[in-house]
Amino acid sequence: MTRRRRTVLISGIGGAGVLAGVGAALWRDAATPGAASLGVDRGEGRAEDAAMVGADDVVRPAFWGRRFPRPEGGELELAASRGHLLLLNFWATWCAPCVRELPLLDRFQRAQAGAGWRVVGIAVDSLAPVQEFLQRQPLAFAVGLAGLEGSRLSRQLGNADGALPFSVVIDRAGRVRARARGETTASQLAGWAEEARAWS
Repeated sequence: MTRRRRTVLISGIGGAGVLAGVGAALWRDAATPGAASLGVDRGEGRAEDAAMVGADDVVRPAFWGRRFPRPEGGELELAASRGHLLLLNFWATWCAPCVRELPLLDRFQRAQAGAGWRVVGIAVDSLAPVQEFLQRQPLAFAVGLAGLEGSRLSRQLGNADGALPFSVVIDRAGRVRARARGETTASQLAGWAEEARAWS
């Protein structure tokens, strides 16, 4: 083999190695598509994520200080629900089980408002899709726009991986009484309403 052919061959192998390295890097990035943009929890802020509920399951004062823009304008203040039976539901327009359960939660709000219940929806979503959704399907309960910050708040309330839908039941004293990951059912809601009669 001539010296020139040896040089070309070695260069070709070297170039292929560089391309393989770039390809591997691209493949690793593709293995977790959009992780950052989707708000995937990579472990940062774990201490903060655990700080919204005390060891006695009572939500901390910082929870009641949270405010979120409302899709129709104005602000949703969680403090306005303090002292009530609160069903806090985390949802998004792109989440099929969330969308399926919203009419059930809407009926629950209408039926249980007289018993002191408040349903509050926290949309892990942006303004335009939530506005469009609510024009098609109005809800009797208040909705706040939290974006990806809503995912963090749900983790702070016990939703380890920020999955949707996620519901939290908080009694009049501010104690977390129930958590539910996934779509709620009519029997589950009826059970919470029944149990709430015995809560102080």
